[in-house]
Amino acid sequence: MTSPPPTSPGATHQHVEVRPGAYADSVTLLQVSKDVAGAPGVSRAQVAMATPLNLEVLEQMGFELPPTTTNDMVVALMLDDEDALPGALAAVGAALAASTRRREGSAELAPARTTGRALAEGGADLALVSVPGQHALVEAVDALDADRDVMIFSDNVPVEQEVALKDLATARGLLVMGPDCGTAVVGGVGLGFANTTASGPVGIVAASGTGCQQLMCLLEAAGVGVAAALGVGGRDLGSVVAGRSTRTALQRLDADPAVELVVVVSKPPAPEVAADLRALAATLATPVHFALLGDGQPDLTEAAEAVLGALGHDVPTWPTWGATGAGTPGTSGFLRGLFVGGTLCDEAMLVAAHDLGPVRSNIPLSPELALDGSLRADAHTMVDFGDDSLTAGRAHPMIDPTLRLEHLARAAADPTTACLLMDVVLGHGAEPDPAGALAPAVRDAIATARAAGRDLPVVIACVGTELDPQHLSRQAATLAEAGAEVHLSNARATRRAVALTGGPR
Repeated sequence: MTSPPPTSPGATHQHVEVRPGAYADSVTLLQVSKDVAGAPGVSRAQVAMATPLNLEVLEQMGFELPPTTTNDMVVALMLDDEDALPGALAAVGAALAASTRRREGSAELAPARTTGRALAEGGADLALVSVPGQHALVEAVDALDADRDVMIFSDNVPVEQEVALKDLATARGLLVMGPDCGTAVVGGVGLGFANTTASGPVGIVAASGTGCQQLMCLLEAAGVGVAAALGVGGRDLGSVVAGRSTRTALQRLDADPAVELVVVVSKPPAPEVAADLRALAATLATPVHFALLGDGQPDLTEAAEAVLGALGHDVPTWPTWGATGAGTPGTSGFLRGLFVGGTLCDEAMLVAAHDLGPVRSNIPLSPELALDGSLRADAHTMVDFGDDSLTAGRAHPMIDPTLRLEHLARAAADPTTACLLMDVVLGHGAEPDPAGALAPAVRDAIATARAAGRDLPVVIACVGTELDPQHLSRQAATLAEAGAEVHLSNARATRRAVALTGGPR
């Protein structure tokens, strides 16, 4: 079924097609949408299952939708002109075929359609759940019923379901990692957005994906590897979930003979939960260090340096690449932070607020500092483009940078922007060449400011390792050549950006 094209002169041609009974998982369809959006003549593309949330997103994008059921797949295209439609539909078919091609011959068995069957056939010790959040509970319970640990990559899972799952896991001696667990290393294998590091003596319990990645990469740069990283989900150290999975993960790592030291990393936790976990850590045989972000607490780089000291390793000079070339710090204007990592955004706000004062954000440190839907304000601002509210119906910005690049161009054109601060997160699951897309945008941002008679310093934290498929030094060099100053340490990058902003307004 196809909706009629707009009738107003010069309007973008709209094509909406419903494919009853077709199915692909959300991760597959996000990649398909990205591939189709790059086809000639396509201005926007969204291929998604017709769930209520996806339909809402499509309507917000301006599509007129025919009646659907949740068993339908919707192909929604905005085209520059009607002549582009055949090529666009061919691109949809090619992307779907490429993403779902699973067998080379007809003799191959059909793939399992349930989590329980997949575990029974494969014998895996861990189930990874990546489905729309409203369906994650059923799949996770299926895994727990099969006596398996489960990692829930899905976000937008109600917190009461998270508590119920973790209580069930605890009763069965199992571990639930997540929901919204983006990073883990289990049995030497990186899961989700994971960096490649050497094996070593450190175990990490992470209520933060990018916080875990920053620690792993700093330790790798210092020559210290990681034995395991158990993600527990960003809400685990909140007052509602109350550290349920963190307790289990601590006990797991304490029993692992390969782990000599454990680090617990989290966004700002509930104080009473942090206190309870410190009390538990005191009873364990393995030393536990806490990297819990918060006012007056060490940043992640300082936490990594403390771990190195405890292990008897020297703290290296953390690498940097390039320089901003912006000369003297400005005396007015605002710091604009554009992040793909929520914990890196939190850390940057904590560091910057110490010298610049309040920072507005879509994930604010206090409610009164919340940004509205425009994500703009006449103030120091930092935006987490990976927040759930900005990833509904679209790929995470570590996969698709489109939304952040749009805001980068706007911030560069804003005369009140004194300095730009960003992160780039490497590793498996992330863009294959993030600097390839970001470097031209950085050049354009600097040129836009220069054309208006002002300097615009750009500072980037590049979180990665030389073992990552993107290669840290290669990515950093590309960004430095574009005019950015690049740091491995997010905290160091933030302090440099604060200095270039010129201090408090």
